[in-house]
Amino acid sequence: MSRIGKAPIAIPAGVTVKVDGDTVTVKGPKGELKETVHSDIKVAVEDGHIVVTRPTDDREHRAQHGLVRALIHNMVVGVSEGYKKEMELVGVGYRANATGQVLDLALGFSHAIYIKLPSEIKVEAKSERNKNPLIILESADKQLLGQVCAKIRSLRKPEPYKGKGIKFVGEVIRRKSGKSAGAK
Repeated sequence: MSRIGKAPIAIPAGVTVKVDGDTVTVKGPKGELKETVHSDIKVAVEDGHIVVTRPTDDREHRAQHGLVRALIHNMVVGVSEGYKKEMELVGVGYRANATGQVLDLALGFSHAIYIKLPSEIKVEAKSERNKNPLIILESADKQLLGQVCAKIRSLRKPEPYKGKGIKFVGEVIRRKSGKSAGAK
């Protein structure tokens, strides 16, 4: 039995949920999100809660039950509170500038990297003296935000020897000692 799928989703104040066949639309102060759910899974709005049910205990229905409930919950949280990710650039000469929806990164390559971000994502770049540059990304769509963060991180992943690269704030990089530590 899916414990995640059985849990009802509370609808916060200011958020409206509309179910139209297989499409769930969630509107709130931070925006509007739509998701097409599996045709066998039933989504219903009952007295301030969203309830997700499945027809049978088949393997696919059980998997879709929890997935659909999690996706709808992420949509409700996104349009009411939003999601925020902070990324840190660790390395000498690494810089980030945000101009509108274009992120300009200097990551030690011969040329700067320009990334055009989707309109659903707000970007901000901070640079303070004696601190690593920060990229702050905010969005109502958790999936899109995670995908953009993964793309940015893939440009220069943190390496295990010096820890240089793009990492999430609070992320711990497993470090290696290098060749001088083992040789005697």
